Parts: sequence; C-alpha cells; structure tokens
Amino acid sequence: MIMKRATSPTSLITLSAPDREQRILEAIAGVSDPEIPVLSVVDLGVIAGVRCEGDAVIVDMTPTFVGCPAIEMMRADIRQAVESAGARNVTVNVVFDPPWTSDRITAEGRRILKDFGLAPPGPTCGARQTPNLEQTICPYCDSSDTELESLFGPTLCRSIHYCRACLQSFEHFKAI
Repeated sequence: MIMKRATSPTSLITLSAPDREQRILEAIAGVSDPEIPVLSVVDLGVIAGVRCEGDAVIVDMTPTFVGCPAIEMMRADIRQAVESAGARNVTVNVVFDPPWTSDRITAEGRRILKDFGLAPPGPTCGARQTPNLEQTICPYCDSSDTELESLFGPTLCRSIHYCRACLQSFEHFKAI
C-alpha cells in the first residue's frame, strides 16, 4: 500500500459528524490508486460517499471499471487508512450508483496525471458521443499532432499514443 500522508489517530468519536467525515476523507486522500500510484483515490473520483453512523464508518467506493483488478486492494487500503484515523468499525462498500465517469477526476487529479506523463481525459468526457482518441493532446509538449498506437494500454482505462511533435509515446486515460 502506498500512502501519501498520515493522519493522527485521535479519537473520531469526540468530533462532530461533519468533522469526523472530513477527517476520514483526509485519511482516504492518502490512499493511492494501485495502478497509478501518484494519484489518490479521492482525486481519481472513486469515493462516492462517506457516512458516520454511531461508531461505524461506511465508505462507498465506485470503481472505474466493473472488472477492475485493483478493487480489493483499494478496499483494503481505504479500510486501513480509515482505521489509522481512529475508526474501529469500518465498512468499504463497492457501489455502482452513481456510476464512475472520468468527469469525477478532480482538477488536481488531471494535473497529476499530466505531470506523470499520462494524458488526462479530454473535455468531451461524459458526453453522449465517443471522444476522438486520435485527437489526444500530448502530456509532454501539449501538441495535438498525435496518433493512436493501441486502443488498449496496460489497463482497460488507458490507450497508447505517439506524439509526432516531441517523438514521445504516452498513455492516455480514456474518457468514460
């Protein structure tokens, strides 16, 4: 598990419900996506909700793909982060409503993806038409003179492209 920052394990019970939920979200923000370790699960947009019910903490997680191989690892990492923040009764549910779309990636998450060399989803994500993968902007030089090399990259959510301007191959996080 890769954690970005630690949260002090002060008692969550003594905090108000909104403060508890904020502390839990801060803890979860330290959990990295296993397939893109520079990106937190919060910035990826897979956290659909956090609820505190008595001493129980319920986290709803919406995976990027139904068959995502990292679901169980993310659930375990999220549970561990929330327990490290002081919770003892933690449930991490995998939910599909609301469905995950690439629109859920935060602005910070998009910046992180680009800085990592992975082209973030384009502005047409969430639209009713399929984005033109041939028009992917290079994350290295911002050129649109790119070509699709493979619709499928190392994971289902990524494609592989080549930039004719800077001569770099790069991955693109697909718009969904």
